[in-house]
Amino acid sequence: MNDPHDIEIASEQTSHSLMLPGQNLPDKLYVIPIHNRPFFPAQVLPVIVNEEHWAETLELVSKTEHKTLALFYVDKPVTDPRHFDTSSLPEHGTVVRVHHISNDDGKLQFVAQGLTRVRIRGWLKHHRPPYLAEVDYPRNANDSRDEVKAYAMALINVIRELLPLNPLYNEELKNYLNRFSPNDPSPLTDFAAALTTAQSKVLQEVLDTVPILKRMEKVLPLLRKEVEVARLQNELSDEVNRSVGEHQREFFLKEQLKIIQQELGITKDDRSADAEQFSARLEGKTLPEQARKRIDEEMNKLSVLETGSPEYAVTRNYLDWATSVPWGVVGKDKLDLKHARRVLDDHHAGMDDIKQRITEFLAVGAFKGEIAGSIVLLVGPPGVGKTSIGKSIAESLGRPFYRFSVGGMRDEAEIKGHRRTYIGALPGKLVQALKDVEVMNPVIMLDEIDKMGSSFQGDPASALLETLDPEQNVEFLDHYLDLRLDLSKVLFVCTANTLDSIPGPLLDRMEVIRLSGYITEEKLAIAKRHLWPKQLDKAGVSTKQLSISDSALRALIEGYAREAGVRQLEKQLGKLVRKAVVQLLEDPQSKVKIAAKDLEGYLGMPVFRSEQVLSGVGVITGLAWTSMGGATLPIEATRIHTLNRGFKLTGQLGEVMKESAEIAYSYVSSNLKTYKGDPTFFDQAFVHMHVPEGATPKDGPSAGVTIASALLSLARNQVPKKGVAMTGELTLTGQVLAIGGVREKVIAARRQKIHELILPEANRGSYQELPEYLKQGITVHFAKRFSDVAKVLFD
Repeated sequence: MNDPHDIEIASEQTSHSLMLPGQNLPDKLYVIPIHNRPFFPAQVLPVIVNEEHWAETLELVSKTEHKTLALFYVDKPVTDPRHFDTSSLPEHGTVVRVHHISNDDGKLQFVAQGLTRVRIRGWLKHHRPPYLAEVDYPRNANDSRDEVKAYAMALINVIRELLPLNPLYNEELKNYLNRFSPNDPSPLTDFAAALTTAQSKVLQEVLDTVPILKRMEKVLPLLRKEVEVARLQNELSDEVNRSVGEHQREFFLKEQLKIIQQELGITKDDRSADAEQFSARLEGKTLPEQARKRIDEEMNKLSVLETGSPEYAVTRNYLDWATSVPWGVVGKDKLDLKHARRVLDDHHAGMDDIKQRITEFLAVGAFKGEIAGSIVLLVGPPGVGKTSIGKSIAESLGRPFYRFSVGGMRDEAEIKGHRRTYIGALPGKLVQALKDVEVMNPVIMLDEIDKMGSSFQGDPASALLETLDPEQNVEFLDHYLDLRLDLSKVLFVCTANTLDSIPGPLLDRMEVIRLSGYITEEKLAIAKRHLWPKQLDKAGVSTKQLSISDSALRALIEGYAREAGVRQLEKQLGKLVRKAVVQLLEDPQSKVKIAAKDLEGYLGMPVFRSEQVLSGVGVITGLAWTSMGGATLPIEATRIHTLNRGFKLTGQLGEVMKESAEIAYSYVSSNLKTYKGDPTFFDQAFVHMHVPEGATPKDGPSAGVTIASALLSLARNQVPKKGVAMTGELTLTGQVLAIGGVREKVIAARRQKIHELILPEANRGSYQELPEYLKQGITVHFAKRFSDVAKVLFD
């Protein structure tokens, strides 16, 4: 920024030198290029140059009478004057008188007093410094026109506006401006240009403009812009100062408040604030005597501990959890069976037997007035809606719902909490659930209970025994709180894919509700009512833009999503929507309608094809149950040779199926005569029995009848009755034993279009309980002994 004293001297001398009619300026001047910004005649400023390059030039100038040189602006610093192109200098520069040359660490500094504009007429020396040129001085005659005077007054007024906005301009500069005469506007205009922070290129244009009126027209907008920038800076500065002032005021008031509170004895420290918070949480809660006593002890301990001590943090954390438990707070149940049935129907299609079972379960609670001490286990294949049924139960009761997965859990502390002696100890998941739901009677879902593990850290399944026992969970003990919690009002809903891996004592504590797979009609209804609208909503597509026919849905279910649940069906529908959206983006006005014939174009070839039911001598179709639902299980038996007696099994069979095969082989061998077969057939026959597919592990106690039928067909060399599937276990005396999974096996038979079944007599009741739409069109033969099976297969 310009120094006010220097500017005053410069202005006076410049004005004086320009006004004297007899002033003589030399016609030859040494030239120095400067790169920061143009130097104006109205300026007095220090100039710093490189001693190595310009020392000789300044020495020669100091020996002259006039002590003047010319300063010209260049865009870039002159690093090597020997290679400087002097033709790149602008048209006009400024003649300056040199004062007070000083040397400082390789740099020369001098005070330059601007005198007037200068123009180079020709070069006397320009290959290397010192540069010497012949010059002339453009003159602008005094213009007394009213327009020039008006511009001069406008410049003075704008400069006066700028002064209050910038504290760097002091009173001396104001007094100096007062001496500017509108009758001599040239130095005033140059001084105004020098005040601005305009770009160097723009300032050089002002310096090159000799006519005073044109020069004023250029400078006045620059000066007004400078005023606007200064005003904006002041506003921002005032805003910052105001904001800082408010924060300081708030800080001082808070400090004063602390002092006043201390004087009045009402200061609250961290301990008091924590104690008040914990006490407030307990209001409206009904604590057992033991819990009340323990919490009071911990509160007393908190009041004497230092807030910075580790023990304080441990105690505070304990009280935070202990007071967050909703002691005695019980939510009111909606025991309305119609409402419950409506919620189940809205959220789930089909599954009428499951809905009826849940409705009966809720009816008992409605009759009694409360639902307490109940543990429900939902067992079924993946994707059939076990988790969503748990949510529906909670919604129908009006209870909060909390779900956590115990699949893969290996630490019993996840259930019962860590003891407080450990660093980072926390209560178990059940206490955390109660804290979140804020009532003592929520619906808590334990997902994937059949996938719990065990390790050196304990057995979570054993830890659940106390939790899921209605006789014991009245006084459930969490290791962290070390307090008895009443979980008897909690409705526990557990889910599992299979019962095999659930420990017997744990399974005994739960009421099992089985969810079977869906048949095609049920999947079709689920897709239309729930899955397809959900995918459209997720993609933001309307039903007018994208639709799918019922035949396409049916083909999709049978060809791409034949599993027991609907998870794969939902994925395939999502894939359809995504591919259709690509078409809609290419042509926004189009409407996409997906038909059955379009599926291969969208999804590729079908994953599942219509399976040919195998038939022939020694071939029988069985029915099996898997964790993924029901399946058909063809069994093949053939005689390899008659060189020696033998029996070979293949097909990844488990131990139970191997035993069933051995029993069936022994039974059929010993009773061939009874079933009109050659009694000596197996004496010399080497028999190979295979259960496709060989890569799929198979096990379970329900294939004995099927294996025996295949062996009998082989021994009699008779093709069994076509279109018949069977299931059942066989004893050595020919008894047909009961099996499980009747619903899943019936669904598997319907899927393969098999309409004649053989089931154990002991499963007659299970079959009769099936919904009518599952039994429609199916003929069932109930077998008490294997002879009943043989009559159906071989007349």
